[in-house]
Amino acid sequence: MNVARMWTIARLELVQRLRAVSWYVLLGVFGLILLGVTALSLLAFGGWAGGGPGIFSVVVCVTLLLVLLVSPTLSGNSINGDRDAATLAPVQVTLATTGEILIGKFVAAWITGLAFVAVAAPFLLVTMIVGDTNLAAVAVSLVIVVVEIGVVSAIGVALSGILARPLFSVAVTYLVVAALAVGTLIGFGLIGSAVSSEAVSKSRSFTYDLRGYPECTDGGDDCEGELDRMACGEWETSTYRVPRFDRVWWMLSSNPFVILADATPTTFDDSGNPDDVFGWIKASVRSAQIPPDLAPVWDGCDPAVYDGGGSDYRTPEETIAQTVPSWFVGLAVQIAFAALLLWWAWARTRTPSRTLPPGTRIA
Repeated sequence: MNVARMWTIARLELVQRLRAVSWYVLLGVFGLILLGVTALSLLAFGGWAGGGPGIFSVVVCVTLLLVLLVSPTLSGNSINGDRDAATLAPVQVTLATTGEILIGKFVAAWITGLAFVAVAAPFLLVTMIVGDTNLAAVAVSLVIVVVEIGVVSAIGVALSGILARPLFSVAVTYLVVAALAVGTLIGFGLIGSAVSSEAVSKSRSFTYDLRGYPECTDGGDDCEGELDRMACGEWETSTYRVPRFDRVWWMLSSNPFVILADATPTTFDDSGNPDDVFGWIKASVRSAQIPPDLAPVWDGCDPAVYDGGGSDYRTPEETIAQTVPSWFVGLAVQIAFAALLLWWAWARTRTPSRTLPPGTRIA
């Protein structure tokens, strides 16, 4: 492939976008939304010690959300839009190959998405200055956002080459993005609940008389607070269904926001709680990897229960330490999926073409 020809294709795409007034309006609206989000985040986290990392993570998540909402419109009609405007065929008869045209349009769509990150840069800088934000978290989160923009841009350009109608390709791009960002959550919740298991719990506690006083093992009537003298009741058994999210947690690995949170390094406070939104998302997703206890036992007659012993509670820091990261698997799946679509688009766009969809304009 010739880099100069690919850049020429990309530059032509970018010039067309820069000439449109709507492009600048879109950037302005994007900036206003981020301004409001940053201001509200400062008010929400300003009273908290170490709120800086939390503000930064909120702004990064909102930036990724807005770019995911905008990118399908910017890339979903790159090829079939040119075909409808009769500008694709003149390019195809030049020295530029089909692969160079595809990659050039993909690069242009990626750079267009990165323009929104550039608009967000001042707000990200402010949130970094406000609090003691971990520089490693800043670097990793921004790299993931840049890569995610590239993945969505590749999917949009590929679908514009696969599908003949621009409106349809844009709609399908939105559906693919929605499937990754929202569909994975819905599938995780529904399937995890559907494949539930039966749990049998046992419990017992002290017995009390009709007056509400504890019964005593020695027949007395004044043993409240003396656990060794209080009478213990019989064991009670109950059966219920428990969702098995530990069997479907992998569905979340390809979610863009989960990838962002899982890849970003997390810092914790003295209680083992994350100090930003990334950490809380990571802890929530990682907790789904832990199988549920299908035979829980609660002994209310055990003094250790009242001393804080026997508890299986894990702090978010312990949960993250005991589970495995999955962001690189999800990102690899996204990249492989986008690459497959680009290959399909190349096969549909290459010339000479033996067959074309009905009604397709070629010149």
